[in-house]
Amino acid sequence: MRKPFRIAGHEIAPGERRLVDLPISKLSNHTPVTLPVHVLNGTRPGPTLFVSGAIHGDELNGVEIVRRILRTVAPANISGTLLCVPVVNAFGFIGRSRYLPDRRDLNRSFPGSPEGSLAARLAHLFLTEVVHRSQIGIDLHTAAVHRINLPQIRCDLKRRPRCRELALAFGAEVLLDSAERPGSLRRAARETGCDVLVYEGGEGLRFDEFAIKAGVDGIAGVMLATNMLELPDGIEPLHSRPVIIADASGWVRAPEGGVWRSSKRIGDAVTAGEVLGYVANPFEEHDVEVRARHRGIIIGATTLPIVNMGDALFHLAWAEEMSNDKSERSSPAEPLMDEDEII
Repeated sequence: MRKPFRIAGHEIAPGERRLVDLPISKLSNHTPVTLPVHVLNGTRPGPTLFVSGAIHGDELNGVEIVRRILRTVAPANISGTLLCVPVVNAFGFIGRSRYLPDRRDLNRSFPGSPEGSLAARLAHLFLTEVVHRSQIGIDLHTAAVHRINLPQIRCDLKRRPRCRELALAFGAEVLLDSAERPGSLRRAARETGCDVLVYEGGEGLRFDEFAIKAGVDGIAGVMLATNMLELPDGIEPLHSRPVIIADASGWVRAPEGGVWRSSKRIGDAVTAGEVLGYVANPFEEHDVEVRARHRGIIIGATTLPIVNMGDALFHLAWAEEMSNDKSERSSPAEPLMDEDEII
């Protein structure tokens, strides 16, 4: 018989499910704020996996993904322990904001401090109570407001073989080799021995059914690959393969201000020099072509038709079709994403 799972002074017996509220602070009107953690402790030995949503408070798809996972998975059916945190940044979630009230980005505040800023304290609490107890993590994100992302996994594919295995098990169409950033959850988790995948899909402050379903299926794929879940007899797993593994990425930007008319959408493959759309002068019959500089796939896009010079239009990934030999590519990673797109 497995031992109980311990978190914040609580003991969750094997086969038990419990919601544990970790105190964070109080709002200015003295309303308590907590970090709710759903603990599903399986009856059989296995790893501990955490799934987190809304580290950025306006990224809502992860909240729904976690809700659906909790609706379909029971402790009696899993090996190991599943920790689900649907809303990490409750302050941003309440305010419909990416940031905390002090405008700090929680995903630049790890490992945090028990005596620092509000962001530092929340980061420290999440890291010590949830991440430190886990061997695997899946952190759920969306694009920033007024942008949309194709469902994708971001992790260190070249230097972290275990992350690469988990990313392939997730089954997203796009895997993006992404270096860890200082202050990010991924870096802080790696230093504690926890391998974290970042899932991106959809846009801020919106539910995207396609991205939500891909996230739910991906988490199930990771749980199957790590033997946390078992399929019923006679049912074979679906082995989804990524369409591409991207070595580098960058934004195609508006050459001047005006009205943006796109001729492509996320998921489209493009060739170098191909026309992606036009920026038009709203007062004159004058269009400026916007062309792709590289062959690749569109993994992100703006949703705003009104643009200024230099605004990001399409996020293009330099892509290579996945081969059977799984050999490492020699070209260096060159992340060129905007700051709010780098996880």
